[in-house]
Amino acid sequence: MITIYGMTNSGNCYKPRLLLAKLGIKFRHVETASGAAGTKSSAFLARNPNGRVPLLEFDDGRVLAESNAMLLYLAEDSRFLPADAYLRALAYQWLFFEQYSHEPYIAVRRALLIMPHRAADATPERLAATLAGGNKALAVMEEQLARTPFFAGDAMTVADIALYAYTHDAEAGGFDLKTYPAVAAWLDRVAADPGHVPIGWTG
Repeated sequence: MITIYGMTNSGNCYKPRLLLAKLGIKFRHVETASGAAGTKSSAFLARNPNGRVPLLEFDDGRVLAESNAMLLYLAEDSRFLPADAYLRALAYQWLFFEQYSHEPYIAVRRALLIMPHRAADATPERLAATLAGGNKALAVMEEQLARTPFFAGDAMTVADIALYAYTHDAEAGGFDLKTYPAVAAWLDRVAADPGHVPIGWTG
C-alpha cells in the first residue's frame, strides 16, 4: 500500500489524496508536522533530503516528492491525464502555472493569515504583494475558464486537481471569489466530480 507523509491542512498534501480518492486507490496517511520532530527529523530527511511534505513512499521503499510529480505518476492511464499530446501538454502548462504563478501568492497569503507561526512574516508589504499576485493568477484562470469548463479543455485533468487544492480555500487568504464567476463555477464542477473528498480526508 502507498504511504503518504503529509499535513491534513496543506493544499499541496491534499492534491495526491484527492486524486487517489478519485482513482479509488487505498493508501496510508502519516501526519507529519514541520520541524525537528517531523520534516526535519533524521528519519524523514533520509527519505526526502529537501525536508518537505507531501512525500509518497512505495512498498519497495522508493519515494517520490513534489505534489505535482505525484499527480502525474498516479494519473498514468487514467482519465486525469489526456491521451492527446497537445491536451496533455496543456495540463502540464497549468501545473507549471500553479507552482510559479498561483501557489506562491494564493497559498502563501492563506498561510500568512491563518497559521500562527507565520504571523511574523505577515507584513503589510508581503500581504499586499501576495494579494496582487493572487488576483493576477485568478484573473488568468477566469479568462481560461470562461472559454473551457476545465483547464485542459472539456475534461477534468491533474491540472484541475492541482489548482483546486488552494483555490477552493482562497477566501481564507482574503481573495474575493465572487469577482471571478467562471472560477467559482469551476470550483463547483470539480467538487461535483465523482470521488470528491474534502481537504481533511485522509483515507
